[in-house]
Amino acid sequence: MTAPLLGAWSPALSVSVVIPARGGQDKLDLTLAALAAQTYPEHLMEVLVVDDGSDPPIRLPEIRPFNTRLVRVRDGWGISNAVNTGAKAADGEIIQRLDSDMVACREHIEALARWHHQTDYLVTIGMKKFVDAPPVTPEQVFLAGHLGELFDLETAVASSTEATIAKTDGLRKSRNPYHVCTGPTFALPREVFHAVGGLDPTVARGEDTEFSYRLAMHGVVFVPDMDAQAVHLGLPSQHRDRERAVRAVEPFLAHRIPLRRDLRKDRGRRWLVPYVEVVLDVSGASETAVRQAVAAALDGKVQDVVVTLVGPWSRLADGRRYSLSDPDFELRLLRDLFAHDERIRLIDEPASTPAPIPFRYRGPVDVPLHRATLERMIESVQKDLTGVLVVNLPDGRTARLERTSALGRAVLLTGAGDDVDEVIAATHGVRHEPPDRFWPAPAQPDPVTIPAPQATVQVSSDPPDKTLLRRLKSALRPN
Repeated sequence: MTAPLLGAWSPALSVSVVIPARGGQDKLDLTLAALAAQTYPEHLMEVLVVDDGSDPPIRLPEIRPFNTRLVRVRDGWGISNAVNTGAKAADGEIIQRLDSDMVACREHIEALARWHHQTDYLVTIGMKKFVDAPPVTPEQVFLAGHLGELFDLETAVASSTEATIAKTDGLRKSRNPYHVCTGPTFALPREVFHAVGGLDPTVARGEDTEFSYRLAMHGVVFVPDMDAQAVHLGLPSQHRDRERAVRAVEPFLAHRIPLRRDLRKDRGRRWLVPYVEVVLDVSGASETAVRQAVAAALDGKVQDVVVTLVGPWSRLADGRRYSLSDPDFELRLLRDLFAHDERIRLIDEPASTPAPIPFRYRGPVDVPLHRATLERMIESVQKDLTGVLVVNLPDGRTARLERTSALGRAVLLTGAGDDVDEVIAATHGVRHEPPDRFWPAPAQPDPVTIPAPQATVQVSSDPPDKTLLRRLKSALRPN
């Protein structure tokens, strides 16, 4: 996929630039001055400045984009809530997130928006450098032809984003591209923003990374654009105390991003978002088979698991105690057995994807998982980022491990009646393997080693030879 050249195409999609702000009026004035000079058509761009309880309140400066609105936060607080407030009030087809202390180059909005005219499942990422805020005025920012006229870019502190993008061939070789989508400047379709639920206001730190992870599970493609340059006025707060900054964000990411295995080393813990969903269809299955399957799923080497039991649970009406002759007796019994285990969910139909859980296993309920099955299946797909691993069982049935990001992409690309696996095969790959490695044969007991016979003196119970006795007696006679 290629994007049109800057200035050589005709934009058609409307863009809403959402800027969360709390204080910092002087820097915000520079941010708005830069947006007023954008090359993107002004009739297709609106700017929403979301005042997150500033004291004194934020005001709109004289130099600002033609269509700029001030939105006051009325419920809650924090960057996530402010961004969500702005997105709800936005009219644009594209949501552009921008910090209130960033000065964007003239082509910034155009550079990120041009990709969205090609397809509707992208998240475009802008670049940034950190500079000490020089004494520049909004007028100077508005009139400047490029950022180098205002800031000493040679001494600017480069963001790690650009280095990661360079090392991964523009994120094409990145295993987790959501890592570089850290908030200050990115653009995405408004429908996608709302489909994943916006930013999570309960995440006090690392909210942009957590949001980007959910976008990845939704199936989006992250596209960095080196032409979308911007400077961040001042060094990031983590530079002042990096050790504490890393520790402060860890609890939020550990609970919500299962792929951060380095943050989930505490044995026996339960996490907000599990690592794997095990889906078992229990319709018509025996109680014994379901018990064995659930126990095996929860007692494997991968402990970070949730089990989903699929069955016609909704037909079980609550009310008076059911009789022992109830035709749904077995189904009711299963519901009562598993209803209060927080690791087990009872649903009628599985969702199209298990997002934000990164992996989903589906297999026959009467083929319990081996303790190593999930661990080995995940290891297998992680080597080459395969979308689906299908294990061909001896009886002709299959078990499969699905990568959520691949499922999400397929849902975005397919229509009614389309084969999801065909799409995944084209985007991520579908691999078939035999079951031996994933259901290893039970270990055979060590053979019993029988020691070689030792030389012994055998005492016989038979009568001794009479000739021998006479010889002994003769030898014992005195001379």
